Amino acid sequence: MAYTVKEVSALSGISVRTLHYYDEIGLLKPHHVGKNGYRYYEQEQLLRLQQIMVYRELELPLSEIGNLLEQTKGKTAEVLQEHRSKIQDKVFRLHTLLQTIDQTVAHLKGERTMQPEHMYHGFDPEKQEIYERDLTERYGHGAEGKIQESKTATKNWTKDDYLDSQAEVDQIHRQLAEAMNMGLKHSSEEVQAMIRRHLQWVSRFYTPTAEIYSGLGDLYVEHEDFRKMYEGYRPGLAEYLRDGMKVLAERELS
Repeated sequence: MAYTVKEVSALSGISVRTLHYYDEIGLLKPHHVGKNGYRYYEQEQLLRLQQIMVYRELELPLSEIGNLLEQTKGKTAEVLQEHRSKIQDKVFRLHTLLQTIDQTVAHLKGERTMQPEHMYHGFDPEKQEIYERDLTERYGHGAEGKIQESKTATKNWTKDDYLDSQAEVDQIHRQLAEAMNMGLKHSSEEVQAMIRRHLQWVSRFYTPTAEIYSGLGDLYVEHEDFRKMYEGYRPGLAEYLRDGMKVLAERELS
């Protein structure tokens, strides 16, 4: 049975525009194109699209997915089994993270006491390594020193230290989002005062140079995890914060 691009879009939830793009880059070609110019997909293409979607769930870039699909041709069942194991691990981690969040909320409400070592259950250590590697690739060994400085600075933190730090940066983000709603420019005195508080917060972990502080703003925009976090406060906040950080870095850290 053949399906049109609109039917595949309805089945998968992937937009027609994205399916066209996958065709253009050779990631997912239709089975054939009819005389009417319509793209038609059959079972083989539907399975390939499912694999693409699984890889995207695992946060692999499109540039890698095509090569992986070619390398695993004829091994669809085995590959899906491997994906299932990875997704199961992710589900378990997210479930643990949900429990951590619930316990933290209960702690903040005074309903229970939470030990510091329990505050980080469910977070992905591999992602923390990725963040550190991103900084190191940007700034070389200088960033490695800052990362180690941060680890040393927080080594003996108490639970109150962690909660205080979390509350501080959350307040800064909310105030910046409100400044955006008010139409204040990122270079205005009011917003720069908020950015200065952000710099002071970062300085609790390490002493940033102008280059590293400015680059941290770039990381907030370019890294998907950070960007999603800031979008949760207000769309465009990552760029707004980045631009404000660059102004402050140039004015006060250069």
